[in-house]
Amino acid sequence: MRKFVATLLAVMCCVVCVSAERGGWKSLFNGRNLRGWVKLNGEAEYRIEKGELVGVSTANTPNTFLATEREYGNFILELEYKVEEGVNSGVQIRSHSKPEYKDGRVYGYQCEIDPAAYCGGIYDEARSGWLYSLYDVPQAQTAFKRGEWNKMRVEAVGESVRVWLNGEPTADIVCDKDMSGFIALQVHEIGSRTELVGRTIRWRNIRIKTEGLEKELSPAIESIPQRNHIPNTISSREAAEGWTLLWNGDDLSGWKSVAGKDFKKGWSCKDGVLTISPKSGAGDIITERKFHDFELSIDFKFEKGANSGIKYFIGANGSIGCEFQILDDANHPDANAGFEGNRKLGSLYDILPAEGWKHTRQGDWNTARIVVCGSSVEHWLNGVKILSYERDNAEWDRLISRSKFAKEKNFAAGNNGGHILLQDHNDMVHFRNLKIRELNKK
Repeated sequence: MRKFVATLLAVMCCVVCVSAERGGWKSLFNGRNLRGWVKLNGEAEYRIEKGELVGVSTANTPNTFLATEREYGNFILELEYKVEEGVNSGVQIRSHSKPEYKDGRVYGYQCEIDPAAYCGGIYDEARSGWLYSLYDVPQAQTAFKRGEWNKMRVEAVGESVRVWLNGEPTADIVCDKDMSGFIALQVHEIGSRTELVGRTIRWRNIRIKTEGLEKELSPAIESIPQRNHIPNTISSREAAEGWTLLWNGDDLSGWKSVAGKDFKKGWSCKDGVLTISPKSGAGDIITERKFHDFELSIDFKFEKGANSGIKYFIGANGSIGCEFQILDDANHPDANAGFEGNRKLGSLYDILPAEGWKHTRQGDWNTARIVVCGSSVEHWLNGVKILSYERDNAEWDRLISRSKFAKEKNFAAGNNGGHILLQDHNDMVHFRNLKIRELNKK
């Protein structure tokens, strides 16, 4: 009887593989062994049960990956997975393991599988962190089915990577960090948590298509936002949505000095990065144009101990407006000044505190986002909303009255729009990817 069952399973696996190969699709897992795959980094177990590939959580071993021996560039990948509670996993695409990078640690795009966080988002494993979290994409957060088989589809063509989970779009990025690499299945480390030992993640029906993709690609996604990670560029979808570059990546066209100084001696443009040199005396710079209601996105990176800011509702003469604080909270004394932390990173400087420090990428690029719609304003950091407020009401007046701006007349009125300002605070700070979209354009 056992021999009969084994034979039947083998026949079924063959049928599945043949079916997967129709229409140009190729099976990556034959259901019988791990031919074509190699284990990397950790010692978690991968085994085969009833034609399914099973990853087993193992104590005291780092993240373990089962990677394809072959690399893939443009492709459509489909697979099914079922994960037990408490297990963190993912599917690596266009990924690498190189001796010169963190001693061979696997890095690259990961389609996230984590029931405790965001299934279907895109995480940049061992490099930049989240490229597409589902924090502000509620419709994608409900795609995952607990305790059931889930079907993932990934379309990676050129600079575009899109993910669907159970037929629902969950991620859409434009990124050129990696244009090819291996595919890998992850068993996440669990440290010494014995209660998670032996819990599993299962995969089946893993197939890929690498040719004739144009006939298989899904229509453009409109129900979830797109995130462009290629600096100083506007994707076709961004352009259609009204986004424009606030800095062209090459020179300081569209910007001017607040004080009429020769600011180009302190503000430099090199390799797509706008940098203010420390103690250059160049002063603040503002946009030549004024903006009313808008969504602003700026990448920034600061040196140790740096202080700077992104200001808005600024008058033509540089009159004081609201500020998205940029500060190295750990190494600058201003983090402990002010009121209830309202001078820390991401705060509305000296007015409202934010918990930006929780979401900071120390020593790496961070993304500030400011949304202004009428009297409503939001501050975001790395895809997370860190504060919101309403202007022109009694509470606003109270907040201003206890701040250093209490004696400023018409502070940050902004009723007729204002300029965007980048601050020179005598410290080295880098900016790139300055984008703006005007809302309710008049």
